[in-house]
Amino acid sequence: QVQLVESGGRLVQAGGSLRLSCAASGRTFGGMGWFRQAPGAPGKEREFVAAISRTGVDIRYADSVKGRFTVSRDNAKNTVYLRMNDLEPEDTAVYRCAARDAYSGGSSSGLYDYWGQGTQVTVSS
Repeated sequence: QVQLVESGGRLVQAGGSLRLSCAASGRTFGGMGWFRQAPGAPGKEREFVAAISRTGVDIRYADSVKGRFTVSRDNAKNTVYLRMNDLEPEDTAVYRCAARDAYSGGSSSGLYDYWGQGTQVTVSS
């Protein structure tokens, strides 16, 4: 059974840091990504945050998080991470990881076949 399980979300003050984890089970994946959905916006498109290729060589970020967030992966543990520094209230959202078989990650949610349930990140001002 394929599963993606996120963890690490919590309430944090503005300027603080968090590290989110996404543990995959059931198979190994190619590209993986992080997306987020702000509160009160269930009908809106999931916002792309970061993506990483199977080998970790190809990485991309949304402009809004570039320089503050870092995506990485440990294939031995079948886990992808999102290190978030200098958090802002605008970063408050449910963060979900996604996976696909193809080598690279991508910024479009439609590229991904598997999704986790999400972890809540709340940044207070």
